[in-house]
Amino acid sequence: MDRKEILKKITEIIRDVFDDDKIDISEETVAADVEGWDSLTHITLIGTIEDEFNIKFAMKDVVNMKNVGEMIDLIIKQTD
Repeated sequence: MDRKEILKKITEIIRDVFDDDKIDISEETVAADVEGWDSLTHITLIGTIEDEFNIKFAMKDVVNMKNVGEMIDLIIKQTD
């Protein structure tokens, strides 16, 4: 799966978690860019992404993740 496919899947997941089909996501997207993205929804989102990609993020990676692009990097790293 390449970056573009992963970004598309993450966008679908985010739209589902936030129940908003109009959310646009890019690699530069940060939590503050999405209305309602707080610590609770972040946990839900991380869990959903882990399930979807059959991976497990390390807590230090979750804490240090700055944007969607870094999330994609971690997904690629674990799925290669």
